[in-house]
Amino acid sequence: MQYISTRGSAPVLTFEQAMLTGLARDGGLYVPESVPVMTEAEIAALAGLPYEEIAFRVMRPFIGETFTDAEFKALIAKAYAGFGHAARAPLKQLGPNHFLLELFHGPTLAFKDFAMQLIGQLFQAALGRSGQRVTIVGATSGDTGSAAIEAFRGLSNVDVFILYPHGRVSEVQRRQMTTPADANVHALAVDGDFDTCQGLLKDMFNDFAFRDRVGLAGVNSINWARVLAQVVYYFSAAVSLGAPHRAVDFTVPTGNFGDIFAGYIARQMGLPIGKLVIATNQNDILHRCLTTGVYQTESVLPSLSPSMDIQVSSNFERVLFDAYGRDGAAVAQLMNELKGDGAFTVSQGPLEMLRDTFASGRVSEEETSATIARTLKASAELLCPHSAVGVAVAEQNLGANPMVTLATAHPAKFPAAVEGATGIHPALPPRMADLFDRPERVTRMTGELQAIEALILERTGA
Repeated sequence: MQYISTRGSAPVLTFEQAMLTGLARDGGLYVPESVPVMTEAEIAALAGLPYEEIAFRVMRPFIGETFTDAEFKALIAKAYAGFGHAARAPLKQLGPNHFLLELFHGPTLAFKDFAMQLIGQLFQAALGRSGQRVTIVGATSGDTGSAAIEAFRGLSNVDVFILYPHGRVSEVQRRQMTTPADANVHALAVDGDFDTCQGLLKDMFNDFAFRDRVGLAGVNSINWARVLAQVVYYFSAAVSLGAPHRAVDFTVPTGNFGDIFAGYIARQMGLPIGKLVIATNQNDILHRCLTTGVYQTESVLPSLSPSMDIQVSSNFERVLFDAYGRDGAAVAQLMNELKGDGAFTVSQGPLEMLRDTFASGRVSEEETSATIARTLKASAELLCPHSAVGVAVAEQNLGANPMVTLATAHPAKFPAAVEGATGIHPALPPRMADLFDRPERVTRMTGELQAIEALILERTGA
């Protein structure tokens, strides 16, 4: 299994190389040269299996010779051992033909744990074998940062620097990033929004002298291994609801497009997904693009669902690559237009492909709060605001197939939004009850690339 860049001019890599590289040297994102397809019999055989076994069978074709079967199974088992639910990703029924996929039972109470806990194990195994040391730099709108820190904290061959937008994450999200005491963990509060942080991260990867000096690695959803781990729960949910013998629809609250792109890969692998619905909050660039054909950035508006407060959805580049017939030069041209003009227009053929592949919807702040309140009353289910965005859009797209909405975070990560909608202050799980008593370690930074690179060089001794 080999991996190619969406912009067409970076080296072709193995799974291990693509995982450790993150962003391609031509600025593109790595994708598989081809997507392996599972037969109906192989998909049907997943029914009733433990989550870890489903994960092994779904991901195994993508990793090539990087790990033996026994090694890979052991790494998967370690990755999910700390989850707080035996099913790992349980389904709850919200209403007739509508189900909630709970993805918040990991150590940091967000769906990012499914990928990050695994990628932490994969990195540790690969680096332990080679003796290599890497510097992981991540940009986060809230959940990726805490999940990355939890996965890599205390490891001897990794330094972790997480850039998050100062004042634009929830207090629980912030404290999850700033309270770990491990010396290899560094939380950087950056003046600006998530797109500022993500832009700095991409600039660091494109500064090849700096990148090579510190051994830069990325664990944002630009990293293919992150996307791959998220493909698994589409299979586990769908087979629980009758796949491959019937189609299942999915609605995904998304900002950076990684989580729904994982569903797109699951469909390419043969999973009978009917509708694949993009749910956005008021920062609705993905919905606007599908509606108008124009991908145009606007100011990021702070919202009740801050992990979706994004205007530049990195993983959208991956699906554009397929929409444009895997023409890397065409994708590179679009990305240059985005960087220079803040916008690009999707050609008619690729736009038709996107519209045939995805549906979409937008949810206002008022609708988000109303959905949290309504769902609690109707189903006794307390939603985080991101999950509420998903549920609201899913309700507009219910049909003959079972609909699964991805619940991306525990409501206790966003207590103010939940309490404002319901009057209930959601409690953190017992293992995190002292989170607000722990001392914080954080460095405030301006959005200047040179200053951040200098700090990373100083702290790593590179």
